[in-house]
Amino acid sequence: MNDPGSVPSKGTAGLQPLLQMRGITTRFPGVVANDRVDFDVYAGEVHALLGENGAGKSTLMKVLFGLQRADEGDVLLAGTPLRTRSPKDAIAAGIGMIHQHFMLVPTLTVAENVALGLRGRVRHGEVVARLAELSEEYDLGVHPQALVWQLSVGERQRVEILKAVYRETRLLVLDEPTAVLTPQEVEQLLAVLRRMADAGRGLVFISHKLHEAIAFADRITVLRDGAVTGEVTPAETSREQLAELMVGRPVKLAPDRLPRGDGGDVTLTVRGLCATGDRGHAALDGVSFDVSAGEILGIAGVSGNGQRELAETIAGLRPAAAGTVAIGAADVTNAPPKLVRRAGLAYVPEERMREGAIGSFAVWENLLLLDHGSATFARRGMLRRGAIRAHCRAVVDAFAVRAPTLDTLTVSLSGGNIQKLIMGRELSAASRVLVAAQPTRGVDIGAAEYIHARLMAARRAGLAVVVISEDLDEILALSDRVAVMAGGRITGVLAREECTPTRLGLLMSGVC
Repeated sequence: MNDPGSVPSKGTAGLQPLLQMRGITTRFPGVVANDRVDFDVYAGEVHALLGENGAGKSTLMKVLFGLQRADEGDVLLAGTPLRTRSPKDAIAAGIGMIHQHFMLVPTLTVAENVALGLRGRVRHGEVVARLAELSEEYDLGVHPQALVWQLSVGERQRVEILKAVYRETRLLVLDEPTAVLTPQEVEQLLAVLRRMADAGRGLVFISHKLHEAIAFADRITVLRDGAVTGEVTPAETSREQLAELMVGRPVKLAPDRLPRGDGGDVTLTVRGLCATGDRGHAALDGVSFDVSAGEILGIAGVSGNGQRELAETIAGLRPAAAGTVAIGAADVTNAPPKLVRRAGLAYVPEERMREGAIGSFAVWENLLLLDHGSATFARRGMLRRGAIRAHCRAVVDAFAVRAPTLDTLTVSLSGGNIQKLIMGRELSAASRVLVAAQPTRGVDIGAAEYIHARLMAARRAGLAVVVISEDLDEILALSDRVAVMAGGRITGVLAREECTPTRLGLLMSGVC
């Protein structure tokens, strides 16, 4: 490619950036999403963009891609002012974006997906031939005639990259590109992206994984509250420093690990568990494991391999087609959720606003959601408001839930505070087992730090803890043992010290 400044960014002094965003300010009612942001990318460079949820990353990229209009500021591409009123304009200018949730039509082939939206006359045979060449050139291993629904998550990611390369994208934005990949797929993806940068393209890499930004990016820009708090190179920073730039205070990125003891009595027993998914497919296929008191078992796996169905079946929210679930000596297989909870289960669901809390309810109402009929909080059909408010205030204080009042609507809280609210409700009951599904998904680093600490505290208190997460860093930071799921089955259970990215990746791929 022969764009201005088409050299790797290691020697960018005096060169013109491929992308220049200057003084970008974007306002919404009551919020400044971008506050005079300067951001640039050189051709041949991978520029990581970091920040907590709500820091302004997505808004900035929406401005670039024509999905949002800035109130102030200028955007230049290769020195020329850029006016993007829609994604169509951005694509025509050579800008591509790969979203975290892929924008592909499952029932079409790879070639048909790439051909969608192309201008002029499109010859199917030419598209197929060119895709085959590009797939080989970039070592993507994608067949142009394959149906997208038949592809793995990693292969679909590569189709999105093929689309960008086919359209001769000069600047590519990648939003959390490694979030749903196995370690091996991450390694392959980053190699492909580096090859794209070396060919002269500029890449914007949005990620919450600090170690990936340090290992892969040439430069890193951090946003907080809509403003740039730092621009650094990987050589001059660390994960801890980046986290502090993101949050505004020092952050403990991993909880203090406790030595693993002999283990208490087995508290949660799952044997031969089978269940059907929402589409009628076999979501769980003979899942078996034990969790002891004072132990954290991490469940790792790529999204969609039965993790959600496992959590719901244990909690009594999804019927088991076969197998058993026991808490202590109590068989709770297919018991109503109320009885499973009475047996000692605390459950933090994957979808906190769909299954864990009601947004239109006040904080106190969500805290009382499952226990409003108990004698502690009700007498002769009437709520005991004094006891309720004292209990709810104690939970809010104990779990550091930031809410103006107990009467504040839950929907107005941040994701991290809603998650802490749910954990406070669950752990304030007399529990023996805690199942936490995706406990820090979509929450800020500061909230994640606190949630990790509470999970470790539950372990210390003698609960049998199951943490289901697609974030391997989280699994490895918390777990005593790691069980890996693929295709609805447990493909392996490893002690924490036995876990390596390669071994976990093979198990996540179903290669035992």
